[in-house]
Amino acid sequence: MKNEAKVIENAVHGVFLILGLITVGAVLLISIYLIISGIPAIKEIGLLDFIFGKKWTPTQAEAKFGILPFILTSIYGTAGAVLIGMPVGFLTAVYLAKIAPPKVKRIVSSAVSLLAGIPSVVYGLVGMLVLVPAIRNIFNVADGASLLAAIIVLSVMVLPSIIKVSLTSLEAVPKEYEEGALALGSTPIETYFKVSVPAAKSGIATAIVLGVGRAIGEAMAVIMVSGNVANMPHIFGSVRFLTTAVSSEMSYVTTGSLHQQALFSIALVLFLFIMLINATLNFFLKKGKER
Repeated sequence: MKNEAKVIENAVHGVFLILGLITVGAVLLISIYLIISGIPAIKEIGLLDFIFGKKWTPTQAEAKFGILPFILTSIYGTAGAVLIGMPVGFLTAVYLAKIAPPKVKRIVSSAVSLLAGIPSVVYGLVGMLVLVPAIRNIFNVADGASLLAAIIVLSVMVLPSIIKVSLTSLEAVPKEYEEGALALGSTPIETYFKVSVPAAKSGIATAIVLGVGRAIGEAMAVIMVSGNVANMPHIFGSVRFLTTAVSSEMSYVTTGSLHQQALFSIALVLFLFIMLINATLNFFLKKGKER
């Protein structure tokens, strides 16, 4: 019986190991492909001209391939979405995990799950038909398709990831932690924010990473509400993100052209950007655990 259980355990361990290696291998293949496809354009254009150039005019006689507007727009858009979505999502998770009555929790949790299942194009369509005209009328601007519209749409799109993962982490905190804090005289709110939240900080940080990844990687909804114009970022101006630059132009570029290679270079920059964010967060998490 013990031998049979050991065989099953080893088999399951082997399956998990294979699946893990497949995941790592997929990441490595993507990395290698982006490097091979993106480096030639960076070499030809020049790293500084590519990263810090302010003009993106690939179809003109004197083509320019500067992606600084795309980089800044992606940074501002992602930061704005996280700054809006993170407090809302985090506080919603705390409310659902610790305060909400069971009936309210079921209803709100179902709504969050539904929000997570809505396709990106639907977010973009609602934003284009409702949000963009509202911004145009409220702020009296020529066109409501802007960085502000993109930030608002992205802030709604990151909510499900932040809420669900944070909720799971908060619910996993042992009840003994809270009971001990209450027994020492802490109020329920103090207990939630000074005991439960710190105990679940790793999961909450993961939720934020997922939210950032959703915001950075979104293309369809953003392209519908941002105006998709290669301008330097302005809150009420039409802008283009790194993702939308690739998705909007890849369909009509000439195969093997410098334009196509430059789009692969943009994808490489985006990939490195996400890797940098994950590495930075992991560094601070490990540093926090060592204290």
